[in-house]
Amino acid sequence: MPRILVVDDQHGVRVLLQLAFQEEGYQVATAVNGRDALRQVERWRPDVVVMDVRMPIMGGLEALPRIKSLAPRTAVIIMSAYVESDALPEVWRLGADDFIFKPFDLDELKTRVRRVLPATAPGCRKLAP
Repeated sequence: MPRILVVDDQHGVRVLLQLAFQEEGYQVATAVNGRDALRQVERWRPDVVVMDVRMPIMGGLEALPRIKSLAPRTAVIIMSAYVESDALPEVWRLGADDFIFKPFDLDELKTRVRRVLPATAPGCRKLAP
């Protein structure tokens, strides 16, 4: 069963995504900031990280290249209400596999997670891009 790590400082977002992804059959862990996410990635090795940009202690853009360094096969989807579209090249340069603006459509986020799942993820339900 694929593993997803949800990283957001907003409790409601973490709970919503945790429940939604568990209903899809994924194992789900959560983290409250980038530093917590790095510990989770090191220990748990998720297949996909869904991570907000703005968080206290360590934001998503600071954590992103560190996650990719620790676990290059882990896909990372960045989500934000604050990143301007002209800043997106920086998100890609740092190693993001996808980006979604908040507020997002939950079904769209689920589709994006399926698309970025590594083909080697257990129980992977990969969609064509």
